[in-house]
Amino acid sequence: MHDGRWEVAESLFTDALDISQADDRAHWGLAESYWNRGDKELAAQQMEQAVRLSAGDPRFVGRLGEMYLELGRLAEADQHSQMALSGSRDSPEAWRLRGDCLRAAGQADEALGAYHRALALQPDFPAVQIQAADIYRSQERFDRLLATLDQLEDSMGADKTPSRADLLQGIALRKMGRSGEARRSFVRAGQKDPGDAAPHLELAMLALDEGDFVSADLFVQTALSIDPAKVEEERWATIFEQQQQQRLAADRNPVSTLNR
Repeated sequence: MHDGRWEVAESLFTDALDISQADDRAHWGLAESYWNRGDKELAAQQMEQAVRLSAGDPRFVGRLGEMYLELGRLAEADQHSQMALSGSRDSPEAWRLRGDCLRAAGQADEALGAYHRALALQPDFPAVQIQAADIYRSQERFDRLLATLDQLEDSMGADKTPSRADLLQGIALRKMGRSGEARRSFVRAGQKDPGDAAPHLELAMLALDEGDFVSADLFVQTALSIDPAKVEEERWATIFEQQQQQRLAADRNPVSTLNR
C-alpha cells in the first residue's frame, strides 16, 4: 500500500472519509494504516466499521479476526474466523485464520485440520506450512515436520525460506540425532535473522548434547547480547548447570553410566 508510506496513506484515507463516512474501503485502509503505526485498538475499531458498512465482506471479516487474535481477544477472533468461513469456504486465508484460532485455544489436531484445508486450496502457503510444522514439533512428529518444510523449501528455495523454517528443521534434525544437519540449519536461521537469539540457543543445546560446554557457553553469550530476556525466559542458567552436573557425574562414574 503506497510503497509502505503509511503516513501518506493515512492522510488519503482520512480525506476519503471526510467526503463519505460510508466508504468501507476507506475505513479498511485507515485501519491498516493505524495497525502499521502501532495503534492497534484504533485499527480494530476502523476495521469494525469496514465490516459493518460492507455488509460482512469475508475479506474484512477475516482481517478483523486476525486483528482480534493478535490483540488477544480470542473469543471475538474465533467468532470472526467462523463468520469468514461462512462467507467464503474456499478461502485459504479464512482456513488459516480458523487454524490460528483453534491453535490459540489449544486444539492442535483441529488446527492441523484447518491448516490442511488451507493447503489443499493453496499448496504454497509459507505461513500455514510453518504453523503446521510447529504443531508437528510440539507433537514430536519430526518426519512430518521435515516433509512439510521440504515442500516449502522446494517451492521457495532454501535461501528464501523464513528463518523460522530453518529453526524448526534444525530442532527436528537434532531430535533425530542428525547433529551435523541440525547445526547447518541453525546457522542458516541465524544468518537469515541476526536479531533472533533462538538459533544461538539451539546451537548451545546442540553443543551441550555433545558435551562441549565451552562452545555452548559462547553460543549463550551471543544469545544474551541479542536478547537477554529470551535467555532468561528459556532458563538457560538452570539448563546449563543441570547439563554440567550430569556430565560431571558421568565422568566420575563411567562404568555405571555405560551399564544403565
